[in-house]
Amino acid sequence: MGYACPVCDAEEADAKHLANHLAITASLGRQEHEEWLEEHAPDWPDRSPEELGEIVSQHATEIDTPEFEGGTQGHAHDHGNGHDHGHGNQQPGRPALENELARQSRQPGRGSLTAEAEGVLEEARELTRRMHESGGDGESASESTGTDGDGGEDTADGDTDETGNENA
Repeated sequence: MGYACPVCDAEEADAKHLANHLAITASLGRQEHEEWLEEHAPDWPDRSPEELGEIVSQHATEIDTPEFEGGTQGHAHDHGNGHDHGHGNQQPGRPALENELARQSRQPGRGSLTAEAEGVLEEARELTRRMHESGGDGESASESTGTDGDGGEDTADGDTDETGNENA
């Protein structure tokens, strides 16, 4: 028997795999998974996959999982040199972790920016545009003209300007 993730319904082979799915997905920034773990297993970062699996499996729907080559329920395991997780035996409709994360990353809310972040990106775009227009050599206008950006000349020792202000 396997388990369906209580957050996104991803099918996992067993409790340990469900725990890993929830923890990895939460660690990658999926807020729904992190909130679920905080509610049901507040100390989840400190638990082993086996310990976390015991907790999260109590809240997950049990599902039938297919037999894969190797006869292991859920998926084949060979943690020797071959490191086979049954990836080649994936059945349609049973997403791998990577496929499931990619699917989730395309959902609404993923990549949404705050107004501040959007402003920073817009400023970066404008600075990049100006850099390309000025020749794109990486020098700012103040560096190429020998000024300190305030209209004053750069000083030789860099300590003070003509006003005596070392912070100017």
